[in-house]
Amino acid sequence: MNTTPRIALALAAAALALAAPFAGAQDFPSRPIKLVVPQAPASGGDVVARMLAEKMSQELRQSVVVDNRPGANGMIASAIVAKEPPDGYTIMLTSVSLVSFNRYMYKSMPVDSMKDFTFIGPVADASFVLVASQKSGIKSWADLVRRAKAEPDTLTFGSAGTGNSTHLYPEMIARRSGFTLRHIPYKGSAPALMSIVSGETDVMVSPTVVANAQIQAGKVVPLAQSGDTRAPSLANVPLLKELSPGTPALPGWYAIVGPAKMDPKVVEKLSAAINSFLNDAPTRTKLIDQFLMPIPGTPEGIRKRGENESEIWGGLIRDLKIQTD
Repeated sequence: MNTTPRIALALAAAALALAAPFAGAQDFPSRPIKLVVPQAPASGGDVVARMLAEKMSQELRQSVVVDNRPGANGMIASAIVAKEPPDGYTIMLTSVSLVSFNRYMYKSMPVDSMKDFTFIGPVADASFVLVASQKSGIKSWADLVRRAKAEPDTLTFGSAGTGNSTHLYPEMIARRSGFTLRHIPYKGSAPALMSIVSGETDVMVSPTVVANAQIQAGKVVPLAQSGDTRAPSLANVPLLKELSPGTPALPGWYAIVGPAKMDPKVVEKLSAAINSFLNDAPTRTKLIDQFLMPIPGTPEGIRKRGENESEIWGGLIRDLKIQTD
């Protein structure tokens, strides 16, 4: 029996199998891309995602459609995306909470952000500001430190909820500066900020986009900003790293990830589209107006940042014994 045709067919099939992923990457994208957002419409993450989706659609010449999947601190969306084919047609806007915090706060996790996702690229850093109630009498960082040390565990701070960045950062600030504050959690940043306005609580670390109107109206006192750059509208408010050099910057970043084991060529195309968005002058202006600092970069760079943040903040979460089912 002549086996030559069979061998030829087998070799041809093997060649096609090897070439298929390459061809797919070369042709990517050939259909719409779904960008999953683990937050509700009109949330901070949703605003960023919709701006990004519009620009990526132009760059990739294919629709990028936002799909909101809020709930369970991002774990619902994460579980959905992790199970999708790693072909680049389902990606997700993730955040430092999902990547670096959740693993320490939940007893069981449906996904491991470091193992079950491919990092595609960083997007933006959210700005935060430490504010005080007018009724507290605290007018500066020095006032806060002096009062807190003189009256241990007496001054209160509001937060958007236990385990939230607005909870963890004041705890980190207090520990690194040698004082204690009493935590009062609320159901979101807006009601927590209203507790500052009313004088119900003394201080808070708030997303700048949430607090700015109250700052400009003189209803709260800005003490310090997070991050490496002062917001243009708060140019006279010092950075916390200038006041307390030993305190790490509050991470508030967004990034794009996809399912594990994505083709590097597909990742490269998506990453290039994200960086084009971040380097576009009108886009940068829009983001900065929302107190979001564009952070062009690489997949490996944001992955390493997630690992570093996990080490810094994981220890604090363990020390505070924050854990939920």
